Amino acid sequence: MAGAPAVGTILDFLKLSEGLKRELRHSWLSDGRRESVAEHSWQMALMAILVHPHLEEPVDLGRTLEMIVVHDLVEALVGDVPYFDTSERKRLKQAREAAAILEIEARLGPPTGERIKALFLEFEARVTPEARFAGALDNLEVQIQHNLADFSTWTDAEYTLIYDKIERPCAYDPFLTALCKAIQAEAEAKLRAGGIEPARETAAPPG
Repeated sequence: MAGAPAVGTILDFLKLSEGLKRELRHSWLSDGRRESVAEHSWQMALMAILVHPHLEEPVDLGRTLEMIVVHDLVEALVGDVPYFDTSERKRLKQAREAAAILEIEARLGPPTGERIKALFLEFEARVTPEARFAGALDNLEVQIQHNLADFSTWTDAEYTLIYDKIERPCAYDPFLTALCKAIQAEAEAKLRAGGIEPARETAAPPG
């Protein structure tokens, strides 16, 4: 049957990608359930649609969305590692993800596997306008979700991540900077409501 090998490859890969629905992040939803990697990516995609018309430098929305959809695909193989993790798993994260994207490329075969790998590497490099935009959204979405979650889910390390971790990726664009400040204001209000006075620290968490 024409196209049968491609159909089988796609179905097999979709079974692998289902892991992103099951892989849980260190983020909680407003109802107390932990967020999955797939849910994080979906929210990033929605943010891209809403925010991209306001950017000073135009981006290709289609390419940005492709990048967002694939940027965490490696976690279907190696799992999610929190930003502030200091374990051996964090130290090996980059190498394990590099191996995982090569496995994904091989599973899909050319040309699709090559395209997925290229999108992943473009996102990681943060050089193109689309990659910088997607990278900024990756950080902003995390803080938006933290702001929606119960304060009891926040760790001490997360009290200062509302500053440099989300400011730097947004600094290149006025609208992203304004969005970042609004998200920070909500985070600071949440900290104060939890009895913590917001404060910057000069030492960033490892990683």
